[in-house]
Amino acid sequence: MFDSISRTFSLMRQSWRVLLQDRELILLPLMAGVTLIVAIGGFAGIAATTGSLDRLQAVTGGAGASEATPVDIGLSLALLFITYFITMFFNAALIAAALERLRGRDARIGDGLRRASAHLPAIVGWSLIAATVGLILSILRDRADNLLGKLVLSLIGGAWAYVTFFVVPVLIIEGLGPIAAIKRSSAMLRQTWGQQAVSSFGFFLVYVVAALIAFVPAALIFAIAPILGIVVGVFLVSIAMGTVQALEGIFKAALYEFAVGETPQGFDTSTLRGAYRAL
Repeated sequence: MFDSISRTFSLMRQSWRVLLQDRELILLPLMAGVTLIVAIGGFAGIAATTGSLDRLQAVTGGAGASEATPVDIGLSLALLFITYFITMFFNAALIAAALERLRGRDARIGDGLRRASAHLPAIVGWSLIAATVGLILSILRDRADNLLGKLVLSLIGGAWAYVTFFVVPVLIIEGLGPIAAIKRSSAMLRQTWGQQAVSSFGFFLVYVVAALIAFVPAALIFAIAPILGIVVGVFLVSIAMGTVQALEGIFKAALYEFAVGETPQGFDTSTLRGAYRAL
Protein backbone atom coordinates (compact mmCIF):
# COMPACT_ATOMS: atom_id res chain seq x y z
CA MET A 1 0.00 0.00 0.00
CA PHE A 2 2.76 2.45 0.96
CA ASP A 3 4.56 1.64 -2.29
CA SER A 4 1.38 2.52 -4.19
CA ILE A 5 1.03 5.83 -2.31
CA SER A 6 4.69 6.68 -2.91
CA ARG A 7 4.42 5.92 -6.63
CA THR A 8 1.20 7.94 -6.91
CA PHE A 9 2.78 11.06 -5.45
CA SER A 10 5.92 10.54 -7.53
CA LEU A 11 3.79 10.46 -10.67
CA MET A 12 1.87 13.51 -9.45
CA ARG A 13 5.11 15.43 -8.96
CA GLN A 14 6.21 14.62 -12.49
CA SER A 15 2.76 15.57 -13.83
CA TRP A 16 2.94 18.80 -11.82
CA ARG A 17 6.22 19.79 -13.49
CA VAL A 18 4.56 19.29 -16.87
CA LEU A 19 1.47 21.24 -15.81
CA LEU A 20 3.60 24.21 -14.73
CA GLN A 21 4.66 24.59 -18.36
CA ASP A 22 1.03 24.86 -19.51
CA ARG A 23 -1.08 26.00 -16.55
CA GLU A 24 -4.06 26.72 -18.79
CA LEU A 25 -4.75 22.97 -18.93
CA ILE A 26 -6.49 23.42 -15.56
CA LEU A 27 -9.22 25.29 -17.44
CA LEU A 28 -10.40 22.14 -19.24
CA PRO A 29 -11.58 20.32 -16.07
CA LEU A 30 -13.12 23.60 -14.87
CA MET A 31 -14.95 23.98 -18.19
CA ALA A 32 -16.19 20.41 -17.81
CA GLY A 33 -17.47 21.19 -14.30
CA VAL A 34 -19.32 24.32 -15.42
CA THR A 35 -20.83 22.49 -18.40
CA LEU A 36 -21.99 19.66 -16.13
CA ILE A 37 -23.63 22.12 -13.74
CA VAL A 38 -25.45 23.83 -16.62
CA ALA A 39 -26.58 20.48 -18.07
CA ILE A 40 -27.79 19.15 -14.72
CA GLY A 41 -29.56 22.44 -14.04
CA GLY A 42 -31.26 22.27 -17.42
CA PHE A 43 -32.46 18.71 -16.88
CA ALA A 44 -33.60 19.56 -13.34
CA GLY A 45 -35.64 22.45 -14.75
CA ILE A 46 -37.28 20.18 -17.34
CA ALA A 47 -37.92 17.48 -14.74
CA ALA A 48 -39.47 20.00 -12.35
CA THR A 49 -41.71 21.41 -15.08
CA THR A 50 -42.97 18.01 -16.24
CA GLY A 51 -43.37 16.62 -12.73
CA SER A 52 -40.66 14.03 -13.33
CA LEU A 53 -38.60 15.36 -10.44
CA ASP A 54 -41.36 14.68 -7.90
CA ARG A 55 -42.05 11.22 -9.30
CA LEU A 56 -38.38 10.25 -9.33
CA GLN A 57 -37.98 11.47 -5.77
CA ALA A 58 -40.96 9.30 -4.82
CA VAL A 59 -39.33 6.29 -6.48
CA THR A 60 -35.99 6.79 -4.74
CA GLY A 61 -37.89 7.31 -1.50
CA GLY A 62 -39.42 3.85 -1.82
CA ALA A 63 -42.80 4.68 -3.34
CA GLY A 64 -42.33 2.04 -6.04
CA ALA A 65 -41.26 1.86 -9.66
CA SER A 66 -44.87 2.22 -10.85
CA GLU A 67 -44.69 5.92 -10.00
CA ALA A 68 -42.10 6.57 -12.72
CA THR A 69 -43.29 7.14 -16.29
CA PRO A 70 -41.40 6.41 -19.51
CA VAL A 71 -40.69 10.14 -19.79
CA ASP A 72 -39.12 10.12 -16.31
CA ILE A 73 -36.94 7.15 -17.17
CA GLY A 74 -36.01 8.70 -20.50
CA LEU A 75 -34.96 11.96 -18.84
CA SER A 76 -32.87 10.07 -16.28
CA LEU A 77 -31.09 8.03 -18.96
CA ALA A 78 -30.53 11.14 -21.10
CA LEU A 79 -28.97 12.95 -18.13
CA LEU A 80 -26.76 9.94 -17.41
CA PHE A 81 -25.52 9.91 -21.00
CA ILE A 82 -24.97 13.68 -21.09
CA THR A 83 -22.87 13.60 -17.91
CA TYR A 84 -20.73 10.79 -19.31
CA PHE A 85 -20.38 12.55 -22.66
CA ILE A 86 -19.34 15.89 -21.14
CA THR A 87 -16.80 14.14 -18.92
CA MET A 88 -15.39 12.09 -21.82
CA PHE A 89 -15.26 15.02 -24.23
CA PHE A 90 -13.28 17.33 -21.96
CA ASN A 91 -11.10 14.44 -20.81
CA ALA A 92 -10.30 13.75 -24.47
CA ALA A 93 -9.47 17.43 -25.02
CA LEU A 94 -7.22 17.43 -21.95
CA ILE A 95 -5.33 14.31 -23.01
CA ALA A 96 -4.93 15.60 -26.57
CA ALA A 97 -3.49 18.89 -25.30
CA ALA A 98 -1.27 17.14 -22.73
CA LEU A 99 0.18 14.88 -25.41
CA GLU A 100 1.33 17.95 -27.30
CA ARG A 101 3.37 19.07 -24.28
CA LEU A 102 4.73 15.55 -23.70
CA ARG A 103 5.92 15.57 -27.32
CA GLY A 104 7.76 18.85 -26.86
CA ARG A 105 5.15 21.22 -28.28
CA ASP A 106 2.99 23.88 -26.64
CA ALA A 107 -0.24 22.56 -25.18
CA ARG A 108 -3.15 24.75 -26.28
CA ILE A 109 -6.71 24.36 -25.03
CA GLY A 110 -8.10 25.19 -28.47
CA ASP A 111 -6.06 22.42 -30.07
CA GLY A 112 -7.33 19.93 -27.52
CA LEU A 113 -10.95 20.94 -28.05
CA ARG A 114 -10.56 20.75 -31.83
CA ARG A 115 -8.95 17.30 -31.58
CA ALA A 116 -11.80 16.06 -29.40
CA SER A 117 -14.43 17.62 -31.70
CA ALA A 118 -12.87 15.88 -34.69
CA HIS A 119 -13.63 12.52 -33.04
CA LEU A 120 -17.08 13.44 -31.72
CA PRO A 121 -18.93 10.33 -33.09
CA ALA A 122 -16.41 8.01 -31.43
CA ILE A 123 -16.67 9.91 -28.13
CA VAL A 124 -20.48 9.71 -28.33
CA GLY A 125 -20.28 5.95 -28.93
CA TRP A 126 -17.84 5.42 -26.08
CA SER A 127 -20.00 7.54 -23.76
CA LEU A 128 -23.01 5.34 -24.56
CA ILE A 129 -21.03 2.18 -23.82
CA ALA A 130 -19.49 3.55 -20.62
CA ALA A 131 -22.83 4.90 -19.37
CA THR A 132 -24.57 1.58 -20.09
CA VAL A 133 -21.93 -0.51 -18.33
CA GLY A 134 -21.85 1.93 -15.42
CA LEU A 135 -25.64 1.82 -15.07
CA ILE A 136 -25.76 -2.00 -15.19
CA LEU A 137 -23.02 -2.32 -12.56
CA SER A 138 -24.77 0.26 -10.36
CA ILE A 139 -28.10 -1.58 -10.57
CA LEU A 140 -26.45 -4.92 -9.81
CA ARG A 141 -24.62 -3.43 -6.80
CA ASP A 142 -27.88 -2.04 -5.44
CA ARG A 143 -29.53 -5.46 -5.77
CA ALA A 144 -26.63 -7.45 -4.36
CA ASP A 145 -27.66 -8.43 -0.83
CA ASN A 146 -24.48 -10.15 0.32
CA LEU A 147 -20.82 -9.30 0.72
CA LEU A 148 -19.64 -11.87 -1.83
CA GLY A 149 -21.89 -10.44 -4.54
CA LYS A 150 -20.70 -6.90 -3.87
CA LEU A 151 -17.08 -8.09 -3.91
CA VAL A 152 -17.52 -9.84 -7.26
CA LEU A 153 -19.15 -6.74 -8.76
CA SER A 154 -16.32 -4.58 -7.42
CA LEU A 155 -13.82 -6.88 -9.12
CA ILE A 156 -15.78 -6.70 -12.37
CA GLY A 157 -15.86 -2.91 -12.13
CA GLY A 158 -12.12 -2.84 -11.48
CA ALA A 159 -11.44 -5.13 -14.46
CA TRP A 160 -13.58 -2.92 -16.69
CA ALA A 161 -11.70 0.21 -15.56
CA TYR A 162 -8.41 -1.62 -16.24
CA VAL A 163 -9.14 -2.79 -19.78
CA THR A 164 -10.65 0.57 -20.78
CA PHE A 165 -7.89 2.73 -19.27
CA PHE A 166 -6.51 3.85 -22.64
CA VAL A 167 -9.79 4.06 -24.57
CA VAL A 168 -9.94 7.87 -24.68
CA PRO A 169 -6.37 8.44 -25.94
CA VAL A 170 -6.80 5.61 -28.45
CA LEU A 171 -10.02 7.21 -29.75
CA ILE A 172 -8.46 10.61 -30.37
CA ILE A 173 -4.90 9.65 -31.32
CA GLU A 174 -5.38 6.46 -33.31
CA GLY A 175 -8.86 7.28 -34.62
CA LEU A 176 -10.40 3.90 -33.77
CA GLY A 177 -14.05 3.30 -32.97
CA PRO A 178 -15.22 2.56 -29.39
CA ILE A 179 -15.21 -1.26 -29.65
CA ALA A 180 -11.84 -1.36 -31.41
CA ALA A 181 -10.50 1.14 -28.86
CA ILE A 182 -11.50 -1.14 -25.97
CA LYS A 183 -9.66 -4.05 -27.59
CA ARG A 184 -6.64 -1.88 -28.33
CA SER A 185 -6.58 -0.50 -24.77
CA SER A 186 -6.66 -3.99 -23.29
CA ALA A 187 -3.93 -5.21 -25.66
CA MET A 188 -1.68 -2.24 -24.83
CA LEU A 189 -1.92 -2.93 -21.11
CA ARG A 190 -1.15 -6.64 -21.58
CA GLN A 191 1.78 -5.98 -23.91
CA THR A 192 3.31 -3.31 -21.69
CA TRP A 193 2.70 -4.61 -18.18
CA GLY A 194 1.82 -8.28 -18.63
CA GLN A 195 -1.20 -10.54 -18.86
CA GLN A 196 -2.20 -10.12 -15.22
CA ALA A 197 -1.45 -6.81 -13.56
CA VAL A 198 -2.98 -4.40 -11.10
CA SER A 199 -2.45 -0.67 -10.75
CA SER A 200 0.12 0.46 -8.25
CA PHE A 201 -1.20 4.00 -8.15
CA GLY A 202 -4.40 5.62 -6.92
CA PHE A 203 -5.76 9.14 -7.09
CA PHE A 204 -8.29 9.02 -4.25
CA LEU A 205 -5.77 10.14 -1.63
CA VAL A 206 -4.55 12.94 -3.91
CA TYR A 207 -8.11 14.25 -4.25
CA VAL A 208 -8.59 14.08 -0.49
CA VAL A 209 -5.36 15.98 0.19
CA ALA A 210 -6.21 18.63 -2.41
CA ALA A 211 -9.71 19.06 -0.97
CA LEU A 212 -8.34 19.47 2.56
CA ILE A 213 -5.79 22.04 1.41
CA ALA A 214 -8.59 24.03 -0.21
CA PHE A 215 -11.02 23.55 2.67
CA VAL A 216 -8.85 24.75 5.57
CA PRO A 217 -8.47 28.42 4.52
CA ALA A 218 -12.13 28.53 3.47
CA ALA A 219 -13.16 27.20 6.90
CA LEU A 220 -11.09 29.87 8.65
CA ILE A 221 -12.69 32.61 6.55
CA PHE A 222 -16.14 31.07 7.12
CA ALA A 223 -15.68 31.41 10.88
CA ILE A 224 -15.32 35.18 10.38
CA ALA A 225 -17.54 35.84 7.36
CA PRO A 226 -19.77 32.85 6.41
CA ILE A 227 -20.86 34.09 2.97
CA LEU A 228 -17.32 34.99 1.96
CA GLY A 229 -16.12 31.65 3.34
CA ILE A 230 -18.57 29.76 1.13
CA VAL A 231 -17.53 31.74 -1.96
CA VAL A 232 -13.84 31.21 -1.23
CA GLY A 233 -14.47 27.53 -0.48
CA VAL A 234 -16.25 26.91 -3.78
CA PHE A 235 -13.48 28.72 -5.66
CA LEU A 236 -10.59 26.97 -3.92
CA VAL A 237 -12.14 23.49 -4.07
CA SER A 238 -12.91 23.99 -7.78
CA ILE A 239 -9.32 25.01 -8.47
CA ALA A 240 -7.98 22.12 -6.37
CA MET A 241 -10.15 19.51 -8.09
CA GLY A 242 -9.44 20.99 -11.52
CA THR A 243 -5.71 20.85 -10.82
CA VAL A 244 -5.80 17.20 -9.75
CA GLN A 245 -7.92 16.28 -12.77
CA ALA A 246 -5.44 18.06 -15.03
CA LEU A 247 -2.60 16.14 -13.38
CA GLU A 248 -4.51 12.89 -13.85
CA GLY A 249 -5.04 13.65 -17.54
CA ILE A 250 -1.35 14.44 -18.03
CA PHE A 251 -0.45 11.20 -16.24
CA LYS A 252 -2.76 9.13 -18.45
CA ALA A 253 -1.31 10.79 -21.55
CA ALA A 254 2.22 9.97 -20.30
CA LEU A 255 1.29 6.33 -19.68
CA TYR A 256 -0.19 6.12 -23.18
CA GLU A 257 3.02 7.49 -24.69
CA PHE A 258 5.03 4.97 -22.68
CA ALA A 259 2.73 2.12 -23.76
CA VAL A 260 3.21 2.92 -27.45
CA GLY A 261 6.98 2.92 -27.00
CA GLU A 262 7.64 6.65 -26.71
CA THR A 263 9.42 8.55 -23.92
CA PRO A 264 7.15 11.34 -22.64
CA GLN A 265 9.08 14.50 -21.80
CA GLY A 266 9.19 15.26 -18.08
CA PHE A 267 8.56 11.69 -16.90
CA ASP A 268 10.83 9.02 -15.48
CA THR A 269 10.24 5.86 -17.53
CA SER A 270 11.11 3.61 -14.59
CA THR A 271 8.24 5.15 -12.62
CA LEU A 272 5.87 4.69 -15.55
CA ARG A 273 7.03 1.08 -15.93
CA GLY A 274 6.07 0.49 -12.29
CA ALA A 275 2.60 2.05 -12.66
CA TYR A 276 1.22 -1.50 -12.93
CA ARG A 277 2.61 -4.56 -11.22
CA ALA A 278 2.20 -8.25 -12.00
CA LEU A 279 -0.14 -10.27 -9.83
